[in-house]
Amino acid sequence: MDVYLPIANLSVNGLFIVLLGGLTGILSGLFGVGGGFLTTPLLIFYGIPPTVAAASAATQVTGASVSGVLAHSRRKGVDYRMGAVMVGGGIVGALIGGALFSVLQTLGQIDIVINILYVLMLGSIGTLMMREAVSTLRPGLLGKGPQVRKRRHHPLVASLPYRWRFYASGLYISPLAPAILGMLVGILTMLMGVGGGFLLVPAMLYILGMSGNVVVGTSLFQILFVTMVTTMTHALTTKAVDLVLAALLLLGSVLGAQFGTQIALKARPEYLRLALAALVLLIALRMLYGLGVQPDEIYTVVPL
Repeated sequence: MDVYLPIANLSVNGLFIVLLGGLTGILSGLFGVGGGFLTTPLLIFYGIPPTVAAASAATQVTGASVSGVLAHSRRKGVDYRMGAVMVGGGIVGALIGGALFSVLQTLGQIDIVINILYVLMLGSIGTLMMREAVSTLRPGLLGKGPQVRKRRHHPLVASLPYRWRFYASGLYISPLAPAILGMLVGILTMLMGVGGGFLLVPAMLYILGMSGNVVVGTSLFQILFVTMVTTMTHALTTKAVDLVLAALLLLGSVLGAQFGTQIALKARPEYLRLALAALVLLIALRMLYGLGVQPDEIYTVVPL
């Protein structure tokens, strides 16, 4: 079933885009990530222009996050106070990212910057995830008991002033730490169409020291509102949001998020992280290859 995308100016297989959205939704429910870090490069591989892919993927991440937040909220897995602080920082970051996006688009360098950022980001994140998954599985394979990591926030976080109590997360820290973290994620969301959960979840665990039972839900809560602001900013400034593409992705992601949440309750997280790390590294290598070869179309015609 071919569907025409008016902003991307090409026809795509509608079923494929829906299935791609479903994959993103599953990842959202499993790991608390928006899934845009995989959606955007896969759309680029399919032939969608990087600017349209990034802007439309951010729109789709919003839908996946709504479904995921509702699922985690039912089991009291969301720290709304922590999430609100991160949302405030994320909105500021999205506005900063919007200004950077417009500058790079004016210079004609936004496509190459998006691709380079994805190679660096996916390569780094995939490597770290692989190392963590292997180190977690190794004691079990050798017949040893799993090593329990003591939950504690980073010393830099402990040194910040104006501490608040975040009861659901079991923390007494400065709100400046989650606000700065949210701002960085907001910049990435605007530039790359990612939810930022792949950075946010590890940072919430190992830098802020949050309780593991609220990390995924709180991450999705922050992603939900930041991607909403990102979508509006893209629509008003870059004009790169393709509503038809976003609607197809949303259709799959909302259903996929519920399915992913059910899997997360039953599957071993170590094996899930290992599989996700392998997938991320493969996509990073494919994007690196794409940067080094001559494209099929050397010139791009942009309507005035």
